[in-house]
Amino acid sequence: MRSKLLMLMSIAVVAVMVLAACAPAAAPTEAPVVPPTEAPTEVPPTEVPPTPEPTAIPYVTCGTADNPCVITFVPSGDTGKITLAGQGIADWLTQETGLTFQIEVGTSFAASIEAMGAQKAQIGFLNTFSVLLAEAKYGIDPALATVRKLAVNDMSPDKDLAGTMQPYYRGQFIAGVDTGIKTLADLKGKTFCFVDPNSTSGYIVPNIILKANGVDAEAGDLTATNAGSHPNVGIAVYKGDCDAGVTYIDVRTDASADLQTTYPDIMEKVVVFYDTDPIPNDGIQFVPNFDPDLRAKIVAAFLKLSEDETGKTLLKDLYNINGLVEIQPDFYDQFAATMKAAGVDPATLVK
Repeated sequence: MRSKLLMLMSIAVVAVMVLAACAPAAAPTEAPVVPPTEAPTEVPPTEVPPTPEPTAIPYVTCGTADNPCVITFVPSGDTGKITLAGQGIADWLTQETGLTFQIEVGTSFAASIEAMGAQKAQIGFLNTFSVLLAEAKYGIDPALATVRKLAVNDMSPDKDLAGTMQPYYRGQFIAGVDTGIKTLADLKGKTFCFVDPNSTSGYIVPNIILKANGVDAEAGDLTATNAGSHPNVGIAVYKGDCDAGVTYIDVRTDASADLQTTYPDIMEKVVVFYDTDPIPNDGIQFVPNFDPDLRAKIVAAFLKLSEDETGKTLLKDLYNINGLVEIQPDFYDQFAATMKAAGVDPATLVK
C-alpha cells in the first residue's frame, strides 16, 4: 500500500515537471517606450546695445574775422572812456595774439551778463556781483582779477595800506556837506542815489548795510534812484540832486572818474560818512566750455597787457586798473557765502 502511494507521488512530480517544461516561456517585460527628449530650443542671449559714447560738447571758439571774440564791459564809469580804452585793449590783443576782438559796452550791468549768457560775448569785464550772478545763472568762468592801488579816505580803517596793490576795495557813503547827514540813520526821509541794482559797492552791499542799520530803501525809508554809474552818483550828490549816495572809494579823486577837473571843490561839497567792509575786485571772465588752449592764450595776453606800458595806460583809463592776476575758480566763493549769510543769495536772484 505504502509502495503504491510512493509510486503515485512520483508520477505526479514527473507530470508537473513535464507540464512546466512544456509551458511557453513568459515574455520578458518590455520597458515603456519613452519618446526621445527634444533638445531645448536655444534662445540666443539678449544683445545689450553698446552704451553710446557721450556726445562731446564742442568747445566755444572765436577770434576769426567772421567770428571775433567779443568782450563786454559793464558801464561802471563814463561810457565814452570805457569804449575808447576797451577798443585800445582789443587792438592790443589782436596785435599780440593774431586773433580778432570786438568790444561792446553794456547798457546796464545786467546787459553784460546776458550778453555772455547768450554767448554774444565770450569774454567779460564784469563787476564783482555780476560775476556771482553770471556764475549762478550761466556758469561763467572767472579767470583773472584786477588789482588796484588801494584807495582810502578819511574814514578808511586800512589807511596804512594806502597805495598798495590789493585785489579788494571798499565802498563809501557820501553826502552833501549841507545836508546834515552824518550817520546811516540820518538817511531816513532823504533822497539817495545808488549806482545800479547789480553794482556790488553801489547797491548790493550798501543795501545790506542799510537794512542792518534800520534803513530799508525798498520799504521807502528813503527816496532812492539809480544814477547808472559811480561818477554819476558823485555828480548827483555834488549838485544836490540826491542828498546822499554810495560809490567806490574814492570816486571824488579817482583819475578815471575825473570829477575834480569839472568840479574842483567836490572834496569840500561832498563828504564821506561811512565805509563798507572789503569787497573782492572785479576781473575778466570767459563763457563756459571755452576752448582751453584759446583761453590760455588769451589769459597770457591779458597778463602781458598788464605789464606793458601801453596796456597799463589802457587798463588805468578803463576802470582805474593797476594790474591783473590769475585766480582760481573759487576766488569769489567766500564773498558769495557772506552775501548769502546776509540774505542775498545770487542763485535766488537769477531767472
